[in-house]
Amino acid sequence: MTTWNAHMADGMSQSDTLQRVRTDPAYGAYLLLRIGFTVLPIVFGLDKFFGVLANWDGYLAPWIVALSPIGAHPTMLVVGVIEIVAGVAVAIKPRYAAYVVAAWLAGIIVNLVSYPGFYDVALRDFGLLLGALTLARLASVYDPAWHRGTK
Repeated sequence: MTTWNAHMADGMSQSDTLQRVRTDPAYGAYLLLRIGFTVLPIVFGLDKFFGVLANWDGYLAPWIVALSPIGAHPTMLVVGVIEIVAGVAVAIKPRYAAYVVAAWLAGIIVNLVSYPGFYDVALRDFGLLLGALTLARLASVYDPAWHRGTK
């Protein structure tokens, strides 16, 4: 379900959503972060399979490669699948999935600072982690909680 369709399912038309974005800066920030944290993990995850943006295997810490029973490239393919799932989860339920993305980014940061050469990327990912936590906080206002059915 796209972000627009999700809002229409909540009874908001596209024009209602645009009006709310114009009049409620926090809602606008929430929507931008939701779109970003949906699209970016999916794009990065897909690129693990196609290698257009980067040689992702080079970002994997040697100690993680040594721990992996499948090697660097297959490990990065698993990472790609996880990133795609995380992006889809943010599209569906950012209230919860944003915390998953933040935890995932924390793991990436640990990977990157555990050996030299990628501290700049780790710092950028720390900024993304803060963005994911911001999305989670905003989603606590704008994305209704799942409630268990009562009988």
